[in-house]
Amino acid sequence: MGKNFVFISPTFPKTYYQFPKAWKQIGGTSLCIGEDSWESLSQELKDATDEYYQVRNMQDYDEMYRAVAWFAHKHGKIDWLESNNEFWLEQDARLRTDFNITSGDKTGDVERFKLKSNMKAYYAEAGVPTARYHLTTTLEEGKKFIAEVGYPVIVKPDNGVGANATWKIKNDEQLEEFYKMELGIQYIMEEFIPGYIVSFDGIADQDNNIIFKTSHTFPEPIMDIVNSKEECFYWSERKIPEDLDKYGTAVIKAFGIRGRFFHTEYFRLSEDKPGLGKKGDLVGLEVNMRPPGGFTPDMMNFANDINVYLIYAQMAMDNTSNYETDRPYHCCYLGRRDHLAYRYSDAEIYSQYGHNIMVHDRMPELLGEAMGNECFVARFKTKKELNEFAKMVFAKPGTEK
Repeated sequence: MGKNFVFISPTFPKTYYQFPKAWKQIGGTSLCIGEDSWESLSQELKDATDEYYQVRNMQDYDEMYRAVAWFAHKHGKIDWLESNNEFWLEQDARLRTDFNITSGDKTGDVERFKLKSNMKAYYAEAGVPTARYHLTTTLEEGKKFIAEVGYPVIVKPDNGVGANATWKIKNDEQLEEFYKMELGIQYIMEEFIPGYIVSFDGIADQDNNIIFKTSHTFPEPIMDIVNSKEECFYWSERKIPEDLDKYGTAVIKAFGIRGRFFHTEYFRLSEDKPGLGKKGDLVGLEVNMRPPGGFTPDMMNFANDINVYLIYAQMAMDNTSNYETDRPYHCCYLGRRDHLAYRYSDAEIYSQYGHNIMVHDRMPELLGEAMGNECFVARFKTKKELNEFAKMVFAKPGTEK
C-alpha cells in the first residue's frame, strides 16, 4: 500500500499542486487540506490529490487536527505531513507531534530556524560570521547597541516571514519613532551589512545529506523592493561559487536539516566590514527551511531540466534521489510594477525572447509587494543574454533598450 502524504495549503503558491502530484505519481496517497472549495480548485490540483479536505480557517488548530484525524481514520498512518510554507511551519510541527508522524520536524525542533536570533549560533558553529544584534527592549538599550555598531541598523521581527515589517533606521529621530510604535512582537536589531544577497538553496534528505543544491543572486535586497516598490530581479548561477558552496553545506550540517527544502541567505560584502570580512567575503544572513518563494522552485527546474517536486517526493517516500544536471541555464525572474510605464509591450518582448520565456504571469497580491505585479521567468545559457533580456523588460519610455 502506498504511503500517505498530507499536504497543507496546496493552492498557495498556485504551483504547489506539483507536490501532491509528484507524490501520487510515485505511488503514494496524496491528501490535501485547504480553505478553498473543491469547486474552486484548479484541474491540475484536482488531478493531483486523492482526497481534499476543506477547512474554514487553517489557523484554527482544532479544525486542522480534525482534518488530519479524518485522513488517519480513513487511510491509516500518516507518513509525511508538510506545507513547504514558512507561515505554517510551527503548525505543521505541532500536527506531526500530535499524530506521532516520525518524519519531519516536531514542535521542539522548529525554534532553531524560526527565530532569527536563534540562527546565529548555528552559523557560528558552521564557521560563518553574522551581523551583531540585540533583541529590542527600550530606547536606551537600542542607543547603547547603536553606540557599538553605528547607523544604519536593520530592525525586523525575530519570528518573521521574508522581508515583511523590516526597516532600515538611519538616525536618532527614526530610532525614537521605532520605539514609539505598538509592535506587539519581539523585534531584532542588527548592524547594517553593505553588500548584495546570494542564496544557497536545495533539498536535504532524511539523513542530513544535500541531494540537490543551487544558488541565486539578488542584486537588490527584498527589503528595499518591498519598502520602495521597486522592480524585482534575481537569477540562478550555473556554477555555485566555491565559498558559498562550502559555507552553505556547513550551515545545513550545523542545523541538522533533514527531509526538507532549504533557502539560506548570505551577504556578499561590497566593502570591507571590520570584524566581519573583506570586500567580496560572505556574511550569514538567515535561513528559511522551505523552498524559496514564488516561482523559484520552478526556476530550479527550468535551469537544470529536472523536477525538484519529484526529487522531494522520492526523498520523502524512500530517501532516494536519482537525477542528473550539468546546470545548462541561468534562470531569471523579473517582476514589473503596475504603477510604472514600460517601453516594450509583451508582444515585442515575446517576438525577441519567446523561446527563452518559461513563465509570464501575474503575481498574487500577497507576493506582489516583494516580487512585483507582473513577472517573466526566462532562461539563458549566458549572463550576457540574461542581462540583455532584463534591459528590454525593464526599459522605460524614452530610453534605449
